[in-house]
Amino acid sequence: MKIAVINSGSSSIKFKLFHHHNLDLLAHIHVEKIGEFSSTTTLSFKGQKKVITSILKDHHEGLEQIASLLAKEHILDDFCSLDLMAHRVVHGGEYFSAATFVTEDVIEKIKELIPLAPLHNKANLEGIEISMQKAPQVPQVAVFDTAFHETMPKEAFMYALKHSMYDEHKIRRYGFHGSSHAYVLDEAAKFLQKDVNLLNIITLHLGNGSSACAIENGKSIDTSMGFTPLEGLVMGTRSGDIDPAVVVYMQRVLGLSVDEVDRILNEESGLMGICDIKDVRTILEQEDEASKLAIAMMVRRIKKYIGAYMALLGRVDAIVFTGGIGENSAVIRQRVLEDLGFGVVLDREQNDQNATRISTSKSTIELLVIKTDEELEIAKESLKLLEQKPI
Repeated sequence: MKIAVINSGSSSIKFKLFHHHNLDLLAHIHVEKIGEFSSTTTLSFKGQKKVITSILKDHHEGLEQIASLLAKEHILDDFCSLDLMAHRVVHGGEYFSAATFVTEDVIEKIKELIPLAPLHNKANLEGIEISMQKAPQVPQVAVFDTAFHETMPKEAFMYALKHSMYDEHKIRRYGFHGSSHAYVLDEAAKFLQKDVNLLNIITLHLGNGSSACAIENGKSIDTSMGFTPLEGLVMGTRSGDIDPAVVVYMQRVLGLSVDEVDRILNEESGLMGICDIKDVRTILEQEDEASKLAIAMMVRRIKKYIGAYMALLGRVDAIVFTGGIGENSAVIRQRVLEDLGFGVVLDREQNDQNATRISTSKSTIELLVIKTDEELEIAKESLKLLEQKPI
């Protein structure tokens, strides 16, 4: 049995092919810069890498490229020979609290939620619809980023707005990066040799998009992203938490349109807004005051969330770093953890080596670095669904 996982982004496609037995990874293809002047397709297979540069105008051509490459390398004849295709969908609203088989009704609900995650859900849906066209007989499964956070209590997911905003319009905190938080939770439990259902941890998914999650007894009880992926931590181009009156001011006083404000908050803010650079690696190489300020603001916001989640959880077994920055930036981890308090003691040497455990034996809280694998988590959730309801 072969399972394909498709993570379709606004200008990229991550494709992973798994074997049913132990979910062994057979091949990984990453298509980048779709719709740009030059697209890059990278195939990782049997320890080797092959990079192809071409022009791919849309996701349909991107998936065609993937299918062609799989056939050419004798990895997979075509998508019709798959047993299951699983798709990441960012926003599931209140409709979906677990992985689900794709039906026309599911597609309509994903479309309905596009305004809440316009860049993400639209691209996710494209991946689903193209896959259904190319392999109409293969079961398609949608796995939602928001599903992991459906365990949040009402006092965590509600906003203090007029109650009709929730009752009639479902304006509430949903949370995102669910597959990543779920994956590193399980991996942390294995590493610490503890029952996942008894584990209290704070997970930090730090990348161009970032979120923190408070997990109590293996369940999400709070998370930093909210109604959309804009709330919370300072991100590459997203503002994170701001006074909501700023939005009103930008429109009423500065005369900006709704679309202009939306673009500024999502694409021109965060690290980019402070120092005109969104990549943390590049910012850390700069010596100017704006770059130093951007990093200081990002680190301070992460620390604030850790402190808040410490208070909510009471007992914290581990703080887990993941995502591109969380896994690879020893400098950011050091700045977040040093002088944090709460009995946290960082092992500088282990941190510099990106080791899994970066806390010393004196630390009262385990400090871990765990590489996330959202596609593997999606495969796990899809397989679980398939086993519950054989087709």
